[in-house]
Order: sequence, then structure tokens, then C-alpha cells
Amino acid sequence: MTPVEQPPQPTELIYPPEPSWLPALTGAGLALILVGLFIGWVVIVAGAVLFLPSLLSWIGRTRESIARLPRRQRPVTAVLPAVPPRRRATE
Repeated sequence: MTPVEQPPQPTELIYPPEPSWLPALTGAGLALILVGLFIGWVVIVAGAVLFLPSLLSWIGRTRESIARLPRRQRPVTAVLPAVPPRRRATE
């Protein structure tokens, strides 16, 4: 490809999270806890056993992912003014 056909270099980097079953397991545990309020304490305990470890693991993995991100990205584009310019009264 010639230099004209090359796509421009990205100005920002995107870091999507890794796929995980932890949100689904956390939701299932919470659902079991709520259903257990109507059925019985055994279901509440089963939901809590599923909910708490999956929630703590999810939080831990998120903290590790955030810690691995770069602290700053170099801005390449122009910074827009915070306040739009005012028009003159004579216009």
C-alpha cells in the first residue's frame, strides 16, 4: 500500500475487559439469595456461597486490570476550549 492509502495512527488506545463468567455467577448468586427470601434459608446460603466468592474475585480481577493500564496517554489531537467564544455585539 502506498502511504496515502495507509490508515491514520490511532490517537487513543482502548483496553476492553477480558471475557469472564464472573458477572453471570454474581448475578446468579444474587438471584438465588432473592429467591431464597421466599423459599427458605437453604437457598439463601447456597446463593451467598455462590455470590460472595464470585463478587470478590470479580473485584480483584478488575483491580488487577486497572493496575496494568498505562497511567497517561499522550494527547495527539487539539484540545477544545472549555467555553465557546462569544460573538461580538456588532455582528
